[in-house]
Amino acid sequence: MTELNFEEPFEPTDVEIPSTLPVLPLKDTVIFPQSVSPLAIGQERSIKLVDDVVAGERVLALVTAKNPEIEQPGWDDLHEIGTAAIVHKMIRVPDGTLRILVQGVGRIKLDRRVQDDPYLIGEFTDLPDAIEETPELEALTRSVQNEFGRLISLVPYLPAELELAAANVDDPSALSHLVASTLRLKTDEKQALLEQADVYERLRDVLRILNRELEVVELGTKIQTQVQSEMEKGQREFFLRQQLKAIQDELGEGDDQQAELAELREQIEAKNLPEDARKAADRELSRLEKLPPAAAEYGVIRTYLDWILSLPWNETTEDNLDLAHARKVLDEDHYDLEKVKDRIIEYLAVSKLKNDLSGPILCFVGPPGVGKTSLGHSIANTLGRKFLRISVGGVRDEAEIRGHRRTYIGAMPGTIIRSLRDAESKNPVLLIDEIDKMGADFRGDPASAMLEVLDPEQNNNFRDHYLDLPFDLSKVLFICTANQLDTIPGPLLDRMDVIHLSGYTEDEKLGIARKYLVPKQLEAHGLSSERLTISPGALRVVIREYTREAGVRNLERRIADLCRKTARAIAEGETEKVRIDARKARSWLGARRVPSDPRKRTADPGVATGLAYTPVGGDVLFIEATAYPGKGKLTITGQLGDVMRESAQTALSWVRAHSESLGLPDDWFAEHDVHIHVPAGAVPKDGPSAGITIATAIASLVRGVPVADDLAMTGEITLTGQVLPIGGVREKVLAAQRYGLKRVVLPHENEPDLGELPPEARKELQFILVDSIEEVLAVAFEKPGPVRAEPAPRPERQAALPA
Repeated sequence: MTELNFEEPFEPTDVEIPSTLPVLPLKDTVIFPQSVSPLAIGQERSIKLVDDVVAGERVLALVTAKNPEIEQPGWDDLHEIGTAAIVHKMIRVPDGTLRILVQGVGRIKLDRRVQDDPYLIGEFTDLPDAIEETPELEALTRSVQNEFGRLISLVPYLPAELELAAANVDDPSALSHLVASTLRLKTDEKQALLEQADVYERLRDVLRILNRELEVVELGTKIQTQVQSEMEKGQREFFLRQQLKAIQDELGEGDDQQAELAELREQIEAKNLPEDARKAADRELSRLEKLPPAAAEYGVIRTYLDWILSLPWNETTEDNLDLAHARKVLDEDHYDLEKVKDRIIEYLAVSKLKNDLSGPILCFVGPPGVGKTSLGHSIANTLGRKFLRISVGGVRDEAEIRGHRRTYIGAMPGTIIRSLRDAESKNPVLLIDEIDKMGADFRGDPASAMLEVLDPEQNNNFRDHYLDLPFDLSKVLFICTANQLDTIPGPLLDRMDVIHLSGYTEDEKLGIARKYLVPKQLEAHGLSSERLTISPGALRVVIREYTREAGVRNLERRIADLCRKTARAIAEGETEKVRIDARKARSWLGARRVPSDPRKRTADPGVATGLAYTPVGGDVLFIEATAYPGKGKLTITGQLGDVMRESAQTALSWVRAHSESLGLPDDWFAEHDVHIHVPAGAVPKDGPSAGITIATAIASLVRGVPVADDLAMTGEITLTGQVLPIGGVREKVLAAQRYGLKRVVLPHENEPDLGELPPEARKELQFILVDSIEEVLAVAFEKPGPVRAEPAPRPERQAALPA
């Protein structure tokens, strides 16, 4: 056994505290005057301090550090008030540390810092107690002694001898120091008691602490009694259950049920469930154990437990945030779409820096067939996550999102929870398709239910009605798709980061067809590139003459038609290889599906070519106007919405107000009715962007001059003749390009939108930016023509219009 070195104890009699004292910082310890405490000394500078003190007068200052985490506290890290103490005994341990026994002598306050190295030395002044002998002080002293005695009888760590020692202390200050030094209090509370010089106030604080500790101890005793009672109840239930099991075994009943319940209990134990889910599972299993299998509630509870056990409460997949890999996957899966790809890469880059993919909800908006759903697939492949798709188009029942409550027969969770069960992971990529087509009826508003699902700030506690348990959706990467934003409620749209996908140009469609669609259809029809070759010219013919769309779905269908005819020819033995050129493509696909030249539609006065934006991409509108004898009445047909009707009325009002500058008689409109029609009357149309087109059509009618046949226009008109900006410029321009038009009139304020156009469109089209309707008419009527006061009706032309 290692021999320890002891120093002889020093018994103070009448100790005089020097003004200059070495300072020993204490961590999580407060030494009170008139109290004796052991201390462990481990730091090198503290060991040197103790050695010097023991070799001298044995008096030092004990000051508590404000932050116990600091390794070597400095002056600023110490409280100003501490205790002067005498080192009674020192033990030197073989590992180099010391054990000392100190006795507090008096309260002191730091006045001046004298020395920092090798240890702290400062000048201190004595802080005597402020005491006034009063009956209140005596009553307070007795109360402290009584309460302290009660606490000693209840707390195991306080020896019974303390009660006798406290009863024999007559000095109130010494009593307060005795109680404070023996209780397990926080360091801040002990320091506050040490700094309190007023003995009466200090005793009041001590009494308050004693009352608090008594309440805690009594409450703990009560809780322990309750726990003991519950344990006895649990043991009794266990004994009765064992008896019940023995009875069922004797009767030959319950073997299968007990095995099933035991299996459920094992699954619950093995599943790492959150606290709320674990409590619910244990509660429902306890109910299930008390029910006979024939009870109606038995199957409901069993199904509920199966759902809890099948959900991925904590199962996740590891994300792959390699940006180079992400770019490669996106380029392999999608042609062009550079801005969309860059936006996705930026999103992943931010997630990589944060090491967290939670953030804004992505929403891809664009016409059908431009690759919105496949982008979701690519993101999932990039991250290495599970991919799931749910379609909410036409959903009108809120329970589809939140689930049904268990009180209903056949209740089940909502589509969100069901998708997570299928994914077997709490962080899949979940694509919510057609979110712009949700509705609402008497069964609730599913779009409002989506507000919580798609809010990163609150979906970490999503509560499905069936489960009635909080489920964390914050790790799910939600991606929404829509064809238009107008039908998405504002609060729901505000939670999304919208990324627009526009239609494709002819060159982009050609690249997509060669790189993706043709190989895909060859594989789908059992063909190879050696057996079937489709020339670029044939693909251009298909794009121009057999499809006219923003996306590529119809293009893929026409390519599939060519593949089927090739497969038939090869299967029937007519040929071994087929090469499809433009002539063969026309021969196999039959008559062209789209009109070859839209310019003949504007050959007569009163017809102007407009541009429109629809959920399926941009389109061209031919707005027709005619007049006949009447009294100035305006007729509007073509299933137009209120906004478009108001635009027509505004355009007519402007033309009437400027009839003099158009060279019309003053009474022309008083003697003629005007009829405005937009063909394709079965298709609803609305919006203000046809304003300048309607005005141009009316001006063409009243002047008898046809509008330029290579010109399309879009813009909102005001009563003063100003042209206001519109939306959907890219889609409208691409529609003009598809129809073979050469010039496009746009509002001047839409000039920044031209930078978003593909280079092919900017090269093929001429853009004319205007601020007023006068500039539009100057472009539309390149040469002033004669004014025709009474335009002749053209019934044969009207009859030739498509329905």
